[in-house]
Amino acid sequence: MSSIDQTETIRKGLSTRESRLLSRLAGAGHQIISVDDIETTLEIPPNTAREIASRLTEKGWLDRLFPGTYLIIPLTAGEKGVYTTHEYLIAAHVATPMYIGYYSALSHHGLTDQVPRTVYVVTPARAQSREIHGVPYRVTTVTERKFFGFEPTSIEGTTVQVSDLEKTLVDCADHPEFAGGLRELATAMRTADQRGCAWDTVGEYLEQLDNGAATKRIVYLADQLGINLPTREALVESFTSGYSLLDPTQPDAGSNNSTYRLQINVEPATLEPTEA
Repeated sequence: MSSIDQTETIRKGLSTRESRLLSRLAGAGHQIISVDDIETTLEIPPNTAREIASRLTEKGWLDRLFPGTYLIIPLTAGEKGVYTTHEYLIAAHVATPMYIGYYSALSHHGLTDQVPRTVYVVTPARAQSREIHGVPYRVTTVTERKFFGFEPTSIEGTTVQVSDLEKTLVDCADHPEFAGGLRELATAMRTADQRGCAWDTVGEYLEQLDNGAATKRIVYLADQLGINLPTREALVESFTSGYSLLDPTQPDAGSNNSTYRLQINVEPATLEPTEA
C-alpha cells in the first residue's frame, strides 16, 4: 500500500444528505466511487452530483484520484483524513475493462523478488497512464485478441482482475520491457516451473497470442532452463522467419541463432540464478 501526503486541513462536518450518501456507498463496500455513483445513489442530476463530489473533496471526505473518480476517506482516517488504499483497487478504475499484468503480475504471483513501483494496467480500451498518490499507473493498450488469460482476485474484499500465472509469463515474453527484461522472465519461468506451471496452457496462450517473438523467447528460455514444453515441436514449427531480439531491453547486438530465429543479445550465463 502506498503512502500519501495530503494537506493538514481538518475535515469539516457533513450535511444530512452527504452523510447518507457516504453511509450508503461505504455500506455497499465501495472504497472508490464515480460521479455516476453519487448521481444514482441520491437520484440527482449529473451537475448536482459533481457539485456534491467537489464539496465533499473540499471537506476532506473524498480524495479526487482523477476526473470523475474519488476515494472515500473513512472515519478511521481521523480528523486530517490521511488515507489511501491498495494500488490494485485504484488501478481497477484507471481503465475498463482491465487486468493487472506484466511486472505487477509477476510480483503478485511471487515470480520475482523485485517490488515494482509502477502498476501495469492492461486494457483493450483507450485509457491514459497517470500518477496517483505518487504511484505511476502504466496503461498498455492491447488488441482484443491479446485480452485474455486473467482471473478474479480478491484485494481487501474487492475483486480485481489479474493475469493468471501462465498468461503472465506469456505477456512478459511478449513485452519483456514491461517486466524488467529477459533475466526477470527467466527467473519467473524457473520459479513457475517449480510451482507446477501448466506449460501446455502456456503453449495454448502463445498460439492464441500469435506473436512470433514471444514464442521464440519462451522456447529459448525453456531449453536453457531445462523446462519441458509439451507443445515445443508445434511452437517451433510456428516460428516466424525473421530474427527477433532475445531481449528488447538490451542493445541491438550479438549473433543470430538460426535454431530459435533470435538475435542473442544477452549472454546465456546471465540468465542463471545468482548465488545467495
